[in-house]
Amino acid sequence: MRSHDRFLPTLLAVARGERPADRVLRNARVVNVFSGRVEPTDIAIVGERIAGLGPGYRGHEEQDLEGAYVLPGLIDAHVHIESSLCIPSQFAAAVVPRGVTTAVIDPHEIANVAGVEGIRFMVQASQGLPLGVVVMAPSCVPATAMETNGAVLDAAALARLLEEGTVHGLAEVMNFPGVIQGQEEVLDKIRAFRGRPVDGHAPELRGRALNAYVAAGIGSEHECTTVAEAQEKLARGLYIFIREATNAHNLHTLLPLVDPLNHRRICFCTDDRIPADLLDQGSIDHMVREAIAHGIEPILAIRMATLNPAEWFGLKDRGAVAPGRLADLLVVEDLHGLRPHQVYSRGRLVAQGGVLDPAALPAATAIPPAVAASVNVDWSQVDFRIPAQGRRIRAIGALEGQLLTEERILEARVAEGLALADPERDLLKIAVIERHRASGAMGRGFIQGFGLRRGAIAGTVAHDHHNLVVIGADDGSMETAAHAVGKLGGGLVVAEGETVHATLALPVAGLMSDRPVDQVRAAYDGLLAAARTLGSALHDPFMAMSFMALEVIPKLKLTDQGLVDVEAFQFVDLFVDREGGDPKATGRCSPG
Repeated sequence: MRSHDRFLPTLLAVARGERPADRVLRNARVVNVFSGRVEPTDIAIVGERIAGLGPGYRGHEEQDLEGAYVLPGLIDAHVHIESSLCIPSQFAAAVVPRGVTTAVIDPHEIANVAGVEGIRFMVQASQGLPLGVVVMAPSCVPATAMETNGAVLDAAALARLLEEGTVHGLAEVMNFPGVIQGQEEVLDKIRAFRGRPVDGHAPELRGRALNAYVAAGIGSEHECTTVAEAQEKLARGLYIFIREATNAHNLHTLLPLVDPLNHRRICFCTDDRIPADLLDQGSIDHMVREAIAHGIEPILAIRMATLNPAEWFGLKDRGAVAPGRLADLLVVEDLHGLRPHQVYSRGRLVAQGGVLDPAALPAATAIPPAVAASVNVDWSQVDFRIPAQGRRIRAIGALEGQLLTEERILEARVAEGLALADPERDLLKIAVIERHRASGAMGRGFIQGFGLRRGAIAGTVAHDHHNLVVIGADDGSMETAAHAVGKLGGGLVVAEGETVHATLALPVAGLMSDRPVDQVRAAYDGLLAAARTLGSALHDPFMAMSFMALEVIPKLKLTDQGLVDVEAFQFVDLFVDREGGDPKATGRCSPG
């Protein structure tokens, strides 16, 4: 018998008023996401659950909320904890005081490095937290065959994770061309999760291709960048997750989508968010505040952050303040300001005034070997030189605040037979070095939009394969930055010439630090400051860099295997006018 089943008689006795509750919150104004009204009432809590709402309940502890509003704990519908650069406990330390009590996570970042053992680490590291972590199975490990990563998870492996109760559903299915074309290996994964939530990832997909994607069993989408795209996808039956990440700012663009007729199919998610943004702006709480400021009725905005994602994911034990639900509660004094006064997780007061109770976090544990020592590079094969094989090149055009990129055809700067970076035109070199198997694979190309006038940045955070990415104004700085990342055992670096200006070690799979979130934030701030001294004006060049190697978001990306035209879903040559070469060949370039 499950623990909740054994507890049920006690819950019912308290609900009937025959036994005292553990805690009674009196004089609350409950935001009732079912009725759409604010309900003045008392709340009786026993154990982890809400026993009942109404007057007359007795409790071993009683608190007068003096008319404060009580909302359900907020739910992040889709997030990669790894992108916070922190392990789950420190991610919880950042978001729980903000009122986020559930995060639906996709651990495909660490899965692409460490496979099933990486997923198990995230599950184990999430135990005992004041944050409910709902783990989805990474659907694309690897994302495509055009990259080298650290593991392969097929449909059978994912089905085993589901059978053993490790995962709840299937996370973002990024191989949308495979879905549309009916590739069996992709469909097998969807079939394994029939009856479970299956999340989507299909940027700019429209028309008949969208019909095929939805018909396959996909149920949500978080990659919309325009209202028109979101309207079409919503009309075809998808839940729309409005995203506000560090490097993908879609919230204000998509808020005009929301109205009283369609809001029940819309949720909020953060996807990828760094410590500074989590600590300064917030998480889902920030999105709800912005939605309300935009003119959306507070209860509608709150529903989008609570009941809606709970219903999509089948989390019937949360998402509302109601009998039998988990006592995950956010207490605020003003619905428009939505500043957390108190946060309860499973009936326990875990944060007040935006400050987490230190006792709410479990003791730290050692990094297991399965997710450590993850940088394996054949340095003898690392060469940043690009022989000039034409006069015109394809360059990645990075766009501030977007994951989408452009393909730009530019004149190469050539000297002594080599194609060089040209910082005067903001034309920098980019390289992706395979770091899982020491294979020596390395992709080289050019990029605009990062603004470095000198020096280089590098890191092992590179969605989704997480190879070592380097962007720089000269080869020497790029070499220094890359080697510094290797010496860290994974992490982020800013270098100039032979000098390393700033570092952040990420010893957990080359993706996360095991240090407190405020320390991670301080080190990251140092990286950003150092990058700005070298000329970058991007809000976050490291987060931007991490998506320049993601070959499932248009238009042009670079992996360790070469330059990828995402829309054509094939490699392309770096040199448009390559002599004797097929312009749709490989995109790989070798140093000689």
